[in-house]
Amino acid sequence: MKFLVDAQLPRRLARWLQASGHDAIHTRDLPAGNRTVDEVINQMSTQDHRAVITKDGDFVDTFLLRRAPYKLLLVATGNIGNKALDRLFRDNLENIVNAFETYDFVEIDGTSLICHL
Repeated sequence: MKFLVDAQLPRRLARWLQASGHDAIHTRDLPAGNRTVDEVINQMSTQDHRAVITKDGDFVDTFLLRRAPYKLLLVATGNIGNKALDRLFRDNLENIVNAFETYDFVEIDGTSLICHL
């Protein structure tokens, strides 16, 4: 699966996704880096069929209003340490990928995966 990891999340998440066999990039790797605006991220996501992984609620609004980005994973954990974030993705990656086979908007918090129609 293809992912685009937004600026509020660590670059190591994109590297871990790559090591797990996925095509993942972090906004830091884009020409404008972490200053890449949401509209460019949405365009790239739609063009390349990438799921955006973010903590930014603005993407939820854009998704609900315009169906952009292509797919959206909202990390709704609040402040979380990198080790806990790593564990969250390690424990749930297969379920996330499976959820994206049916749903375009998925939310993960500390205890559950929520799939939105």
